[in-house]
Amino acid sequence: MSAALLANLSVKFWLASRQIRAVARHRASVPAEFAGTIGLDAHQRAADYTVAKLRFGLLDLALGAAVLLGWTLLGGLDALNGWLLGLLGPRPLLQPLALLIAFTIVNGLIELPASLYQTFVIEQRFGFNKMTWPLWLGDMLKSTLVSLAIGVPLAALVLWLMQATGEWWWLWTWGAWMGFSLLMLVIYPTVIAPLFNRFEPLQDESLKERVTQLMARCGFAAKGLFVMDGSRRSAHANAYFTGFGAAKRVVFFDTLLSQLTPPEVEAVLAHELGHFKHRHIVKRIAGMFVMSLAALALLGWLANQPWFYTGLGVTPNLPANLGGAVPNHALALLLFMLVVPLFSFFLSPLMAQLSRKHEFEADAYAASQANAQDLSNALVKLYKDNASTLTPDPLYVRFYYSHPPASERIARMGAQVQAAG
Repeated sequence: MSAALLANLSVKFWLASRQIRAVARHRASVPAEFAGTIGLDAHQRAADYTVAKLRFGLLDLALGAAVLLGWTLLGGLDALNGWLLGLLGPRPLLQPLALLIAFTIVNGLIELPASLYQTFVIEQRFGFNKMTWPLWLGDMLKSTLVSLAIGVPLAALVLWLMQATGEWWWLWTWGAWMGFSLLMLVIYPTVIAPLFNRFEPLQDESLKERVTQLMARCGFAAKGLFVMDGSRRSAHANAYFTGFGAAKRVVFFDTLLSQLTPPEVEAVLAHELGHFKHRHIVKRIAGMFVMSLAALALLGWLANQPWFYTGLGVTPNLPANLGGAVPNHALALLLFMLVVPLFSFFLSPLMAQLSRKHEFEADAYAASQANAQDLSNALVKLYKDNASTLTPDPLYVRFYYSHPPASERIARMGAQVQAAG
C-alpha cells in the first residue's frame, strides 16, 4: 500500500502544481476569445479562487494520506476494532455494525475541519458562501439523522448477507445495492431533498411556457418544474433533473434564474435534456452497476485472504472462540473502501474523458433544440459567476474535468452558431 499511496500522492501533487502554475501564468490577461465578455477583474477573481482551492486541496491531500496511514498501517482501525470487541464481545453482527458506525463517526469528525474551512473561509472569501452557522448546524443534524435512518439498516443488511449467503455473498449484496440505489432515485426528490431545501413550483408563466414547449419538442415528461432556494447556502448556480421514471423533476436554482435570461435558461435546460436524449444517465447508472459488481467480486475474494488484513495493519479474523473461521466483514469493507481509491484514481482520465464526451453531445443536442448562441452566452455567464478558470492545464483537465474547458465548449458553440447562420 505504501508504494500505491506514494504514487497516488506524487501524481496528484504534480497535477495540482501544474494547474496552479497554468492559472497563475495567465492571470494577468483575459484569453482573447473571452475579452469581450469577461472583464479582467472577473478573470483574476476566478484565477485566485482556483488557486486558493488547489492550495488548500494540497494540504487536505497530505492530511488525508496521514489519516489513511493512521487507520491502516499505524493500527488505528485495528485498535478501534479491538476496543469494540472488548466492549461488545465477538458478536457476528452487532460488533461489525458497531465498527462501521464508529469508524464513520470518527472519520467524519476528522474531516469536519477541512469542510468548515472550505465553506466558511474559502467560499466566504470569494463571496460564494451564504451559509449561516445555525443553517450549517441544522443541516449537519438532519444529514446525521438521515444517514443513521438509511445507513444503519443498509449496513446491517449487507453484513447479514455477507455472513448468511456463503461464498456468493457479494452477488447478493450487489443485488441489494442495485435495489437500494434505484429506490433512492425515486424517493430522494420527494422525501429527502425537501428536508434541506425548499422546492416551489416555477411561477414565471412565460418561462414555464417556454420550458414546457421545449420538453414537448424533446419528448420529455416531468412531474413538475421547481425552483430550489440554492441561494440560502451558496451563490453558485445550477439546474438539474432528479428522480427516475415517473418521479422525474426539473429543478432550477433560484440563483440560475436570477443570472440568466429566459432564452438562456431554455438553452441550459436543453443541454440537460440532451443527456436524457442520449441516455447518458442510464448509461452512467449501468456503468456504476457494472463497476460495483466487479468491486464486490474483488472484495469477495480479498475478504478471505489473511494478507489483505495483515498487510494493512489489522487482525484478520474474529477471536479464536469463533474458530477463526468467520472473517471480520466490517474490517474487509472498511479496508476496501480506504485503499481502492488509491488505485481507481488512475482510471480517472478514462472516466473524465467519457464525461466530457457526453457534455459535448448534450451541447450539440441543445444547439439543435434551442439557440446555440443563447447556450454560449449562458455558459460564459456561468463560468464567470462561478469563478471557473478559463486557463486550466491540459493534463489536469484530462484527469479531473468532467466538463470540457470553457474555451473548448464556447468554440464548438461558435462553430454551431456559424453553421446555423
